[in-house]
Amino acid sequence: MSLMPSLLFVVSAGAIVFAGTKLSRYGDQIAELTGLGRLWIGVVLMAAATSLPEVFTTMSAGWIDAPNLAAGDLFGAGMSNMLTLGLIDLLHRHKRVWQQTALGHALTAALAMVLTGLAAFFVLLPANVTHAGIGLGSLVLLILYVLGMRVIFRQEDMEHRQREREALVEGTMATQDGVSRRAELRRANIGFSVCALALLVAAPFLAWSANRIAEETGITATFIGTSLVAITTSLPELVVAIGAVRLGAFDLAVGNLFGSNAFNMAAFFFADLAYREGGLLSSVSSTHALTALWSILMMNIGLMGIIYRAEKRFMLIEPDSLLMIAAYVLGLWLLFR
Repeated sequence: MSLMPSLLFVVSAGAIVFAGTKLSRYGDQIAELTGLGRLWIGVVLMAAATSLPEVFTTMSAGWIDAPNLAAGDLFGAGMSNMLTLGLIDLLHRHKRVWQQTALGHALTAALAMVLTGLAAFFVLLPANVTHAGIGLGSLVLLILYVLGMRVIFRQEDMEHRQREREALVEGTMATQDGVSRRAELRRANIGFSVCALALLVAAPFLAWSANRIAEETGITATFIGTSLVAITTSLPELVVAIGAVRLGAFDLAVGNLFGSNAFNMAAFFFADLAYREGGLLSSVSSTHALTALWSILMMNIGLMGIIYRAEKRFMLIEPDSLLMIAAYVLGLWLLFR
């Protein structure tokens, strides 16, 4: 096995992690300065930005005719993000991360599960229906994602207006100077954009090096995509989530993870644009359906952990966290068999 693919993989992964470390602080600033709320910023802005590695990695994989690597990355990222959800609760067990997040995340989690289930359906569907070279499944996933985001925005906007009314009644509305606020928002937007650009540049190198590692080691592209590539491209979500929890922005962290899972399913559309051999979802191994269903199972565990509000703890760690981590390990073992 040559050294170059491994070295390039490490360097590109390092660049992705470095850029991801900056996103949580800029995202939190944007949420604070715009008043949109951490849930909405986490679900849309942070999720889209931290999912850029998955998007451009899968587009690169589609371009080099490696559809299983692309699908493995997107489906595997769903599992990796839920592993991150378990890890942040495990690493910050005294903060009770899951219990301090808004119940509004249930809507985002439901959307992510619906989209993932549909993606699995299109993987198993024998028909290969395409339009202008793009698979029907990828197009449906993108449309449903946009409609779902519209529903979530309306829900969050309603709650934001309610919070504003309550703050106005209580006399706690912010009085920060408008010029200063705009300057801070501009700096946060620029920093956020620079980090997103860094993710864009590093992602193609990650896809190429991962594909070479799969070829040289003899391990299937499906497993490499689901494990190695998915974990690496999900590192920004992990770093951002840990940073957000340290800032006390629990909704930003959880919204980012569930939002990324929903966005990743819509990203099949962009991977399909780059893939030139027909519909991407119809061209991949049926094993990816197992990954998708396992991802849904893990998202259900996360959703139950958020809804569950009991005070009793198990060995100072939420049992849901242990179950989540165990489910991830078991899922990888089943895929590798």
